Amino acid sequence: MELRLTPTTLPTTMRAGLPGRSSAAQGTGAAGAEGFSGALKSALSSVSQAQNDATRLQREVQMENPNVSLEETMVAIQKAQIGFQATLHVRNRMVQAYTDIMNMQV
Repeated sequence: MELRLTPTTLPTTMRAGLPGRSSAAQGTGAAGAEGFSGALKSALSSVSQAQNDATRLQREVQMENPNVSLEETMVAIQKAQIGFQATLHVRNRMVQAYTDIMNMQV
């Protein structure tokens, strides 16, 4: 049994924020906020797409489609789960940062 996983790459909007890369999205003001919101939207849509793909593959396995393997389905489910957990951690960190800022003395 041979299992090949394709390497995942960062979306273009997320790659722009990496150190050593120059981009207009790294600027200040509205351009920086737009870059962050774009990266966040892109990440959320990729997590949503991974969950939809995992659900579709799971349904195909349940319908006994011979073209869909159980291994492929399990890998897709794990990818979706890891993506969701990462999204949840980011959300929790953002809420904590907001709470910390709101509780600061002025």
